[in-house]
Amino acid sequence: MNLSMLNQARELKSKLDQAQKELSNTIIEVSSGKGAIKITINGQQEIKSVKISPEVINPDKTEKLEELVFKAVNEAITKSQKVAAKQLKGLTGSLKIPGLL
Repeated sequence: MNLSMLNQARELKSKLDQAQKELSNTIIEVSSGKGAIKITINGQQEIKSVKISPEVINPDKTEKLEELVFKAVNEAITKSQKVAAKQLKGLTGSLKIPGLL
């Protein structure tokens, strides 16, 4: 590996590290059930909070609550992945680098 390639690799690593740091500070909020369930997630797919409105807590209808939480979590993860992919695409182009997403 020549020196130029090594420097390019170091520069890319530095940019990727910065992008990962920015993603950890990027906050995405998603809700389901007309706002009854609110999920906060960062750009690295780490769920930061789950809020459940007391109105949807009914011991006789646990399946409905589970469905709302499931939907909100999946939507939050999907949005977070899209944000991360968009940000990292500018750095990596069409490269598929394992472990980034």
